[in-house]
Amino acid sequence: MGDYVIHDARFQSLILGPHVKVERIWDGGRWCEGPVWFGDSGQLIWSDIPNNRMMRWSEYAGVSVFRQPSNYSNGNARDLQGRLVTCEHGRRRVTRTEFDGQITILAEQYSGKALNSPNDVVVASDGAIWFTDPDYGIMGDYEGHAAIAEQSGCFLFRLDGATGELTVVADDFAKPNGLAFSPDGARLYVADTGRSHDMGGPAHIRVFDVDGGRTLRGGDVFAMPDTGMADGFRIDMHGNLWTSAGDGVHCFSPKGNLLGRILIPEIVANCAFGGPKRNRLFMTATSGLYAVFLATKGAGPH
Repeated sequence: MGDYVIHDARFQSLILGPHVKVERIWDGGRWCEGPVWFGDSGQLIWSDIPNNRMMRWSEYAGVSVFRQPSNYSNGNARDLQGRLVTCEHGRRRVTRTEFDGQITILAEQYSGKALNSPNDVVVASDGAIWFTDPDYGIMGDYEGHAAIAEQSGCFLFRLDGATGELTVVADDFAKPNGLAFSPDGARLYVADTGRSHDMGGPAHIRVFDVDGGRTLRGGDVFAMPDTGMADGFRIDMHGNLWTSAGDGVHCFSPKGNLLGRILIPEIVANCAFGGPKRNRLFMTATSGLYAVFLATKGAGPH
């Protein structure tokens, strides 16, 4: 069906049909990641990690550089006030861009030791910032700066929005990566891409129950793409999970059933819902930015 593969009839209610094609908006990156939509300004911001820059796109102004150097930024999100929260491989930290453009450091150490290289980030409904900290950014000089890990593992962290307290909420990942909350905030999905550097490592998405907004229970495997790995993903208004994969974006139901896939001619790293109606899925891939209109909308306020 053109740009789509349907595995479950329910997927047909989420797409607009074969006449609505995937559009390639931009080409010129080396590994594009971390897309985040700013509805109030009508622009998408994303990271081009190896090129050490952040890019932006709007329907009327096209593509331009948002920030360079970006400290090898990766994942991005917006906090409850609408400010940009960014994971930086190069400085091994999580930062917030204030409305006046100033940069505030939110986290750069745990137990007195440098973080590995914060990768992806999501903001909970209580303002807490949850982020993953694998070691990709310190494994070499392509997506950061080669360095020795100071942490004893690759952890999932929670940064309290009120107190600034940083806690480890999960420590049993090989390489924790993308993450997203269910629309009601009761579940947290987290990818593990340990297979990227270990052929026998994990390449799946796990799902946790969130207790009191602070701790996690469970952690069973929720889904696993059959092509490539689940890197970054987003949740739509119905609770479906749209994840990056080796051949594009795969859509899983809230119960983990593969509904369908959007085909992209290169490896996709992440995606984000945006546009004035939040019904356009933007997909950051190896070298470019793609987008497609859907018959569903992204969950969340932005």
